[in-house]
Amino acid sequence: MLLLKLTAELTGVTDLRPSDAEGDPFYYMFKVSCTSCREIHDNWVGVSRFETRDMSGSRGEANFVWRCKNCKRESSAVIKNEPQPYNHAEVPKPQKILEFECRGCEFVEFKPEGNWEAKGLESNTIFKEIDLNEGDWFDYDEKAGAEVSIKDLKWEIVRS
Repeated sequence: MLLLKLTAELTGVTDLRPSDAEGDPFYYMFKVSCTSCREIHDNWVGVSRFETRDMSGSRGEANFVWRCKNCKRESSAVIKNEPQPYNHAEVPKPQKILEFECRGCEFVEFKPEGNWEAKGLESNTIFKEIDLNEGDWFDYDEKAGAEVSIKDLKWEIVRS
């Protein structure tokens, strides 16, 4: 099992999570590595927890099925749960966002492409369409009368 973990400084917001619903899925963008030949795929790959693909020579399905260009081995990955929210903390610490099981491949890098959402810490205002591609995000919470932000994002993929 692998975990996608996030460490970030949240000011005035909490419950940061990808906007990921069955009718509007989030595509988790990863760099993938073959565990057989260690080749890292050149392109980013998008994985949705709502899409499944058949695995060749098996009755199983996975959210991601991939054949390495170098060694031709087929690999797969399954997202094990819905994304967990990243909660506000006085001192930022790594928190699990997503858990996935990879067979024959590993996700080695994550890019937060797509829409994210968060909730105002004091006001419960919902902030949608948060873009974390540039790293930091700033806005203003009208109900709380204060600036809100998400800064210093650090993504890591670790073994569970």
